Amino acid sequence: MPFQVSPGVNVSEIDLTTVIPAVSTTEGAIAGHFRWGPVQKRVLIDSEDSLVKQFFSPTANTAADFFVAASFLSYGNRLYVVRVINEANTSASAGVKTTSTQVGKNAVAAANSKNTVIRSIDDYENNYAPSTGTGSAISGVGNWIAKYPGQVGNSLRVSICASTNAYQSSLSGNFTFTNNSVSVTAANSASAALLTAGDLILGGPDKVPLTVASVSAATVTLKTKYVGNTVTISAPTRRWEFHGFFDAAPGTSPYASVISGSNDEMHIVVADEDGEFSGSANTVLEKFNSVSKALDAKTPDGGSNFYRNVINTQSQYLWFAAHPSAITHAGKNASGINFLGGQQRAPINDSLRFGRDGQPPRDADYIVGYDKFASAEDVDVSLVLAGDSNQTRVLHIINNIAEKRKDCIAVISPLKSNVVNNSSYVDKEVDDSITFRNLLPSSSYAVMDSGYKYIYDKYNDIYRYVALNGDTAGLMVRTDTERDPWYSPAGFNRGQVKNVIKLAFNPRKSARDSLYKAGINPVTTFPGQGTVLFGDKTLLAKPSAFDRINVRRLFIVLEKAISTAAKFSLFEFNDEFTRAQFRNLVEPFLRDVQGRRGIFDFRVVCDDTNNTGTVIDRNEFIGDIYVKPARSINFIQLNFIAVRTGVEFSEVVGNF
Repeated sequence: MPFQVSPGVNVSEIDLTTVIPAVSTTEGAIAGHFRWGPVQKRVLIDSEDSLVKQFFSPTANTAADFFVAASFLSYGNRLYVVRVINEANTSASAGVKTTSTQVGKNAVAAANSKNTVIRSIDDYENNYAPSTGTGSAISGVGNWIAKYPGQVGNSLRVSICASTNAYQSSLSGNFTFTNNSVSVTAANSASAALLTAGDLILGGPDKVPLTVASVSAATVTLKTKYVGNTVTISAPTRRWEFHGFFDAAPGTSPYASVISGSNDEMHIVVADEDGEFSGSANTVLEKFNSVSKALDAKTPDGGSNFYRNVINTQSQYLWFAAHPSAITHAGKNASGINFLGGQQRAPINDSLRFGRDGQPPRDADYIVGYDKFASAEDVDVSLVLAGDSNQTRVLHIINNIAEKRKDCIAVISPLKSNVVNNSSYVDKEVDDSITFRNLLPSSSYAVMDSGYKYIYDKYNDIYRYVALNGDTAGLMVRTDTERDPWYSPAGFNRGQVKNVIKLAFNPRKSARDSLYKAGINPVTTFPGQGTVLFGDKTLLAKPSAFDRINVRRLFIVLEKAISTAAKFSLFEFNDEFTRAQFRNLVEPFLRDVQGRRGIFDFRVVCDDTNNTGTVIDRNEFIGDIYVKPARSINFIQLNFIAVRTGVEFSEVVGNF
């Protein structure tokens, strides 16, 4: 017990309930080229629908990586995705590029000679966000920047209603509505100038809402024809085009009201002008009701209601760039300020433009993306998907991710050119795949399959070839779900590949023999039995138990789980009590793995034979764990022996 100075009762609690934890083995990881979403930032995706929502549907340029990720997600629901874009020609200024069309960039609300690239929230906050309410995030780009780089950002439009008059007002003078015409004639150009494109004008005796397409002199052009009696109306009503999405006009917030501020509220709508996000033009994607122009404005629950902060934290599509010039006093504190200015009569509309996809990412861009998975302390992943990677990227994934971490497996496929439309002679696909494999290192932390599958791309109504490594990794996830990581993912029980119309290369027996000898796991279609992963080798060239997927994954599980529990022995005394505690921790766990057919036998040694005085004096602790791993069946020999009628089986059994 601890020392006490005076008499008293001290209560101590000692926790001896530590157990070996379960460790996850189903997280995938991929760095890929996508059309939308944060760049060089890990995002956890749980389904193909989530993949589309976050990173957008594929095009010809992005389909290769998209469908590898989608294939994996058809088996599992945990995939870390890092989006990469071509970031060539980076200058010293963060996010600022040359004018080369090679790079991708964000859509903006005005012409931008700097080719702005804002990759993620970290990039925005570190390099662009203003330090004051009145400051601008970045100059020369207008009021808004699309949240992420990509051409689809050009589909965004932002409309601000900053006053009661912008919400709804009466026009001056007479307006003539002509039956079956798209033209409305105003009394004069001053009357017509009170309208702006997108406004609604209530026309005819029935006050039908008509959308204004454009205004020129005294002529107002509508988007659709006015149908009704030709009539002249004095001072008709105009409305903000998104009038119907809000219950009332913006006014004074409760926060500003109590400190003598006024007219600080405004409504903001983010619309899909071209229909890229929603599939329907001018669909409202987001609306922000009664946000404030005041820097210090608060919501009733104490959160910031300043429109810049609301947009930056809540919008999925926009970053704030600058205060519109028509909004008076924006960014000032609310006390005593009337935020209504004479220029706020009309809505403020901005269409984003100049967004660009750029050229496909370079190897350097992919490598930076995959490096987001390099540290086991930062992210827990078990399967790294190479996608449609070349030798440069695959070598980096194996050597600098999988071999460095030693708790995950790189899953790769041959080059597309190795197996797709590559049949100048018989089994050329085999020769080229083996040539590619021979350019890679020997590693038990890498697995290679034999090719590509042909699938239907529902987003573009065409068929495409897609690398199989997403499926190969997915089969390991399915094996974890149905059995355990130390079961083989291959074969007819657990190796059935999903969503295959045909294989680019369907290896027969002789081809499978050549591939398997080189460490490549064949994927084969068997008539009436589906497409099957028909091998479970790693890329380890040395004859060893670790040249099998199930053994490598068994040891990854054992090492991750036991090391996680062992860290709680750090800074304890290296005495028999601690060593016995370690043995009592590990042995039940290994017995459980043995009972689940993962190992044949084991032994844990942690005593004074390996923790000698010299070891103790070095402040070390040694636990030796001996394991006999279970082996998967790769070859079956069936012997059929015919005997004469009078022969006893006991006479011949075991003699052949």
